[in-house]
Amino acid sequence: MRLPLIIALTLLASTFPALPADLIGRASIIDGDTLELHGTRVRLWGIDAPESAQLCRNSDSDLYRCGAKAANDLDAFIARRPVSCTAVALDQYGRTVATCTVGGVDLGEWLVGHGLALDWPHYSHGRYSAAQNGAKRAGRGSWAGSLVAPWLCRACIRARGRPGGCSDDASAHP
Repeated sequence: MRLPLIIALTLLASTFPALPADLIGRASIIDGDTLELHGTRVRLWGIDAPESAQLCRNSDSDLYRCGAKAANDLDAFIARRPVSCTAVALDQYGRTVATCTVGGVDLGEWLVGHGLALDWPHYSHGRYSAAQNGAKRAGRGSWAGSLVAPWLCRACIRARGRPGGCSDDASAHP
């Protein structure tokens, strides 16, 4: 009676993709919330950074590429130091979703705390809300001006079929 149960559990377990082991090494920055380590795409858990071409407004209401800024600032912060990632899940695109650190600093918390990404409560359950509130109060990063939440920007692009008017550039591209 136990043998069929063991066989059934083994077959069931083999149908789910395995999470990769912890990843440690030099990372390449893909965008503000995605890295690549040893050929593995890693999506940072619990946050969402603006899309690479997404536009935000700074404190003077001038447009800037906030997604590119997030990626560049993350790259500068990591500064070729080793990144350590612990896998949490696989996303719908097959990327590893993980929490990652550099020198003991959680990259998700660092990005959110510097106003370069948003706490994504749908996934994080508020894990980075304190960092986001601090960035908001201090006017750091995109909180110095205005932005459209990245998940809303992507939904707009899917609905419209084009990016114009989906970031904070609505008046520039009606």
